[in-house]
Amino acid sequence: MIDPIRSAALADVPHAFLGRAGGVSTGLYAGLNVGLGSDDDPAAVAENRRRAAEAVRPGAALVTVHQIHSADAVIARAAWPDAERPRADALATDRPGLVLGVLSADCVPVLLADTRAGVVGAAHAGWRGALDGVTDAVIGAMEQLGAHRQNIAAAIGPCIARASYEVDAAFQQRFTAADPDNERFFLDGRPGHYQFDIEAYVTHRLAAAGLARIDALGLDTYADEARFFSYRRATHRGEPGYGRGIALIGLG
Repeated sequence: MIDPIRSAALADVPHAFLGRAGGVSTGLYAGLNVGLGSDDDPAAVAENRRRAAEAVRPGAALVTVHQIHSADAVIARAAWPDAERPRADALATDRPGLVLGVLSADCVPVLLADTRAGVVGAAHAGWRGALDGVTDAVIGAMEQLGAHRQNIAAAIGPCIARASYEVDAAFQQRFTAADPDNERFFLDGRPGHYQFDIEAYVTHRLAAAGLARIDALGLDTYADEARFFSYRRATHRGEPGYGRGIALIGLG
């Protein structure tokens, strides 16, 4: 059975963060792997994507992007073929027939909604996209469709937690060079290394953009193997591939 994780901040908006449960993939990708870029059986991925969309917004067309760890956002006014996905890391829509999806396997999935305006958005925030402003970009795309940022609620789904996210000094310096206050998102680790709280950083970026309601779910993809895919966990094990989870949102 699919295990939809929902946020109180998004209330009755059709949405969910989905992990491994309920899919047909096997082996390294066992479960609900939705990654078109993985080496999984394409038929299994297609079935998993169908199941995921149906679990959140039955009858709606699933719309995703070709994620490139950017700060680029696009507006979806109609579904596009999977092979023609635009290269971006966030998307927004005001069309009830669509369900937006972003994929992740440690990176931060963010779902957003302005229910008054009837506009929703989704963003994939890896560290590079988060630092470069992908959350600002998706808020801007939503505003182009009539949303008002003071009315936007956001939920941050399963991602790698600080305890699991070791980075080196060069990584930390990218963030402190952008803003010295970013030092607060890093705890000292072993010599020359830090533990980075990317969930807290993304929460900060959303709050700094003017959002008043932000729900960070605090679920660690790396630590919970039974529930979530994790790129870093697969890398540490020397595995040749990894699955992707999906965060979905649509209009009721």
